[in-house]
Amino acid sequence: MLFWTIVKVALKSMAANKLRTFLTMLGIVIGVGSVIVMLALGAGVEKSITAQISSFGANIIMIWPQSVRGAVRGAATSKLTLDDARALVRDAPDVMQSSPEVNSFGQVKYYNENTRSRICGVASSYFSARNSPVETGREFTSEDEALSARVAIVGGEIVDTLFSGLNPIGEQIKISGSNYTVVGILKRKGDTGMWNPDEIILVPITTAMSQIMGARDTVQSIAVSMRNGIDAEQAKEQISAVLRREHRLQYNQEDDFGMFNVAEAADQIKETASFFKLFLAGIASVSLIVGGIGIMNIMLVSVTERTREIGIRKALGAKTMNVLVQFLLEATTMSILGGVFGILGGAGIVYLFNYISAKNPAIGISASLQAWPIIASFLFALGVGVFFGWYPARKAAKMNPIDALRYE
Repeated sequence: MLFWTIVKVALKSMAANKLRTFLTMLGIVIGVGSVIVMLALGAGVEKSITAQISSFGANIIMIWPQSVRGAVRGAATSKLTLDDARALVRDAPDVMQSSPEVNSFGQVKYYNENTRSRICGVASSYFSARNSPVETGREFTSEDEALSARVAIVGGEIVDTLFSGLNPIGEQIKISGSNYTVVGILKRKGDTGMWNPDEIILVPITTAMSQIMGARDTVQSIAVSMRNGIDAEQAKEQISAVLRREHRLQYNQEDDFGMFNVAEAADQIKETASFFKLFLAGIASVSLIVGGIGIMNIMLVSVTERTREIGIRKALGAKTMNVLVQFLLEATTMSILGGVFGILGGAGIVYLFNYISAKNPAIGISASLQAWPIIASFLFALGVGVFFGWYPARKAAKMNPIDALRYE
């Protein structure tokens, strides 16, 4: 019963100075809200970047050509070919599939509708290697590649833009002036920020190389999928050995191709994003420390103003612990209320940001509100209140009642 009496006295004291109490809590409100918003934005950025990396596919090594200066040949321009892709599957034991790719931009028309889109020439292995399944219709076949067939698979955004809700399967579209039959629709992945995989059009790689991109004989990249449980470095060594043999490179010549492991890149980005989130949270936490200092300052002022009150209470039998709990409760209550309002404010800002982001796709990210930052920031705010409220509460509790009664 005595405890609740102390609580009521503490709340009445705070209510007697509403503006001062509000301003004191404001530092905690800003601190908690900032931590929640910063961590939500950091999580959103991490999620967006991870989605971009994941769009390449799982367990993938990407290979691309690069110019080098060899010890014998002098300046040389690297070339990757369809034969290189076939050799990797044939001669590298850890390689399960290889997906050579070329891409460019072109005008696409369907009757009166038209749009400019990324045109990607891909092999039939692309869909499984790059984790890009066809949702409706069919994938390319080896026969499509052999015949350089004029068939196309379109992304969901292309369907929305050109066909206005109609089923595009079997329809004819014009790509760079030539007719192509739509045979499939890709499963939607959503905008990843750098580019939107739902806005692409896929054609057989042989068709793209011979009919769309000017009879080229090289590919721009090769995506290699590894067998499950295979060490990426071991796979890279095998890939390097095969490509060096195919490109007739001498032992003292540099590789004329580059590689990176998508999984390793994703892990590195996650580590960087995690550090980024903690860094932002650390900056935001400074506001909580400042808020705690504000609580200590106001509580010291309150102790000075209520010196006679403290003396009267102690003279009437209040124990040291009663006074200590009363002032500590005031400080803690301000922290708790500040934490609650900070959570509500931070969550509100996150939802507002996501609403604006949904209306403006150019922003490219959405904040991800998580439970643990909310709990951690609230507990930290509570700890700040107890820590910075302890000294003023102890000072009030240790007062000599005779000296307190004589205070003017």
